[in-house]
Amino acid sequence: MGLPRYDKLPEPMPEEQRLREAPVSENWDAVIIGGGFAGLSAAIYLGRAMRRTLVIDAGESLAQWEPDVQNYFGFPEGISGPELLRRGAEQARRYGAEILIDEVERAEIDPDGGFFIHGRHVSFHAQRLLIATGLYHLPPKVKGANDCIGKTLFFCKDCDGYKVQGKTIAVIGHNDEAVEYALGLTLYSPCVMIATNGDKVTWSPQHHEWIREYKIPVHRAKISEIQHDRGCLAALAFDDDTLAKTDFVFTTRGDIFYSQLAQQLGAETDPDGQIIVDHKQRTNVPGLYAAGCVTEANCQMIISAGHGAAAAQAINRSLFEESLKNHLLKRYREEQIQNGKTEPEIVRQD
Repeated sequence: MGLPRYDKLPEPMPEEQRLREAPVSENWDAVIIGGGFAGLSAAIYLGRAMRRTLVIDAGESLAQWEPDVQNYFGFPEGISGPELLRRGAEQARRYGAEILIDEVERAEIDPDGGFFIHGRHVSFHAQRLLIATGLYHLPPKVKGANDCIGKTLFFCKDCDGYKVQGKTIAVIGHNDEAVEYALGLTLYSPCVMIATNGDKVTWSPQHHEWIREYKIPVHRAKISEIQHDRGCLAALAFDDDTLAKTDFVFTTRGDIFYSQLAQQLGAETDPDGQIIVDHKQRTNVPGLYAAGCVTEANCQMIISAGHGAAAAQAINRSLFEESLKNHLLKRYREEQIQNGKTEPEIVRQD
């Protein structure tokens, strides 16, 4: 499954390197598609549960665009998204999970149980499958926007609102969400405007009234360019020959959810494309789980990691219950009894 890229994402790994990294084994207890926070967190838990776990990662987690993550528990000085990903991958490998850089093109249900997963170069079988493919934030179609992503152009006020205190902020959008973003950002700064980028406004009468009540300025001209210096925003230039001197921009253009693989397998999604899961991250397809931003979860890094852990625990429990039902654990235990010490030495106390 090829995923769209921002302009400056790393180049794909050369084919010969992909093939060298392909694992020898084809059959896994769990295969995780996606190497972001949900996928790596799940891999850590499953590895520690002694489950043979493979992560297939296309290398496209949006966390690599976060230069300074300030709200992840345990890092009071902040940490970069790429460094968090690196540490997570190292931790997953430490507990036995394998990570393969590849792109999954299709998946299918095995009538005998489990799933077949077909990458660009290799195929695998998994008893359980976890989809953690995330989403893609659509940046505004404006010159200069991509250069500012993660530096002075943001998608989430919950993540980045704290960084913009007292600054001049523009919210690019024309719907109810844009109005609510602008209102929410007034908690951080008194200087917040909405730039509709020439689009017809679709906010409700109630949201229009809030704009009037809270005196939120609205500029309706089309944005011709985001002026910046190496990603540090200076101004929004409009087609009406005006400039809005701006320190930061938040955009509400929308998201693309990478749920195509789950849909191939029959998983239910909502109208936006988010995979519908229960409290154990289970989809409606037996053995298929989903976690992170591809689901209806609030898309925060730490929440994605938590949901990945919850999915892993549910997968581990499911595999354990199946091993009891099919007497697989009994066979494993018989091997232990034949080949090793299974009782502690009992001695009489003096």
